[in-house]
Amino acid sequence: MAEVIRMPKMSDTMEEGVIAAWLKKVGDEVKAGDILAEVETDKATMELESYDEGVLLHIGVEEKDAVPVNGVIAIIGEKGENIDNLLKDIEGGGTAASESAKEETEETKEEPAAEAASSASEEIDTSGINATLITMPKMSDTMQEGTIAAWLKKEGDEVKSGDILAEVETDKATMELESYDDGVLLHIGVQEGDSVEIDGVIAVIGEKGADYETLLKAHAQQSAPAEEKPAAKEEKKEAPKAASKPVAKAEAPKAAASTAGNTTDNGRVKASPLAKKMAEEKGIQISLISGSGEGGRIIKRDVENFNPASVEAVQTTAPATAPVGIGQESYTEEKVSQMRKTIAKRLAESKFSAPHFYLTMEINMDKAIEARKSMNEIAPVKISFNDMVIKATAAALRQHPKVNSSWLGDKIRYNDHVHIGMAVAVEEGLLVPVIRFADGKTLSQISQEAKSLGGKAKNKELQPKDWEGNTFTISNLGMFGIEEFTAIVNPPDACILAVGGIKETVVVKNGQMQVGNVMKVTLSCDHRVVDGAVGSAFLKTLKGLLEDPVRILI
Repeated sequence: MAEVIRMPKMSDTMEEGVIAAWLKKVGDEVKAGDILAEVETDKATMELESYDEGVLLHIGVEEKDAVPVNGVIAIIGEKGENIDNLLKDIEGGGTAASESAKEETEETKEEPAAEAASSASEEIDTSGINATLITMPKMSDTMQEGTIAAWLKKEGDEVKSGDILAEVETDKATMELESYDDGVLLHIGVQEGDSVEIDGVIAVIGEKGADYETLLKAHAQQSAPAEEKPAAKEEKKEAPKAASKPVAKAEAPKAAASTAGNTTDNGRVKASPLAKKMAEEKGIQISLISGSGEGGRIIKRDVENFNPASVEAVQTTAPATAPVGIGQESYTEEKVSQMRKTIAKRLAESKFSAPHFYLTMEINMDKAIEARKSMNEIAPVKISFNDMVIKATAAALRQHPKVNSSWLGDKIRYNDHVHIGMAVAVEEGLLVPVIRFADGKTLSQISQEAKSLGGKAKNKELQPKDWEGNTFTISNLGMFGIEEFTAIVNPPDACILAVGGIKETVVVKNGQMQVGNVMKVTLSCDHRVVDGAVGSAFLKTLKGLLEDPVRILI
């Protein structure tokens, strides 16, 4: 009997998936465990595995098309099995496609015959144009637009299926945009550093000499609402002005050692993700490396062959740059990255929708310092104070489950599990990888996992499972010398703990003044979920655990 294959929910925020590539075709035999397709979710590209055996009788979603969660994507059954009735049931079941078709039919019926005839006469014929529009894909659930970080192909280049066209900066990471078509890159519609909305045209690929301009006009005509089409034509005349690059009032002098060939007009370094990762691991400033790739792009071998001594020689012989004149105004501007836009949106929503209040407490870390020193003598990995804070926080949350909670609008969720989100600063903003079931892990396990997740975050290698599901968040700025600060609650958590640095100061103990090591922590609480007494009790428990660290080992 035929089995319907539906789009699974591959992440907690996923609403739809895009079929990146089919690995099976209609008529192929399928076994349980075979990979049917690659699915692009809101976070990453994942493999869709078959749990049934049989023959792939029907594919309902073409490559690069999206389908909502639980939407039908394929049918598997016995060879020669008649699935006509099954397809009719699916089409009649209220799918998005059938509803859309019905709405379009009803709208068409309501339109006057004269208007329908007029629109038909204005429709542009593109049937003879052998070219394909490349549009901006939706690479995460929160992504509304993407920024072209770097073009790896230029107009006139030959392109094969699987070639990387460009690097796209999303709200989560910088990802590679792969071509699914063969041909020539006829047109680039978005310049490096510019942004484009989801489904916006970024390029055209086709046979050499194809009339892609007519294709673009037809796309613009189809995309614009009927009442806005005249205005769209007027706006198109002004497009060159809107696309022109702003000129700075005073151009900042360039460093003598920088290489002009591997940077774009907006100062963004052109380098492959692998080259960037290798440079970061070696502690090399990527802009100092000369690129030998296409268009001066820095690639793997450039990092491997880089000699810092040659740069130092140039710097020592280069003439000193004249300082900016007194009274001369100057500035530089950078376009907001997708990650920064998302941070701004989510934290603004949190700050202005959740009523925050703050609780600050001092913790004596004398015993924690001694315990850490003793533990690191035998620990398989070096344990940090942040690891101890994570472990103590997880233990305190186990005793105060109301703090380990989430506001869901019409209900409050009290989580039985403890997943600690660990705020990590990266170049573009902030990522929060998650240490799962932190209350059940040893300090060594937490230390190893924290270092691994922190490295992945900085190298943009985090997967959806690494950043989803936090129930509580910790932000630690102590290593930057910050003594005390307040943090904004990270949704969906009800609380976030801001951890300052350990400071040597005078403390009073048994009526006597003596030198002690004090750390300040501030708990930011969503007052819709957590009250002052609940938050205070949690901090009191946390203080007791850190001031007598042996208790967190029990």
